[in-house]
Amino acid sequence: MNVKDSKKKSGTDWQFLQNATDDDIDFSDIPPLGPDFWKKAVVRMPQKKESLTLRLDHDVLVWFRGTGRGYQTKMNAILRSYMRSANDNKPPNQRLLPRLAVGSRSR
Repeated sequence: MNVKDSKKKSGTDWQFLQNATDDDIDFSDIPPLGPDFWKKAVVRMPQKKESLTLRLDHDVLVWFRGTGRGYQTKMNAILRSYMRSANDNKPPNQRLLPRLAVGSRSR
């Protein structure tokens, strides 16, 4: 997105950013990433999204759209959470998905 694409006036000081160097960036609130971080780092590739036609109740769609930008992503996250919960409540031999380790996430 560039400045012309935005409907709201940006609070960004574009002139400062254009003239700034790497030395002008304040990293004081960001801890350095040492070798331990990179040993534990995992690459997570996004899953392919499927396009479909879905019929929803009008009020449900209005509510999700009212949550703002990214409402379809929110819908997907809610459905994924429900799917995982329903899957985890089944006996192991009836699960459609493998149980994820605690703290692991997939998209």
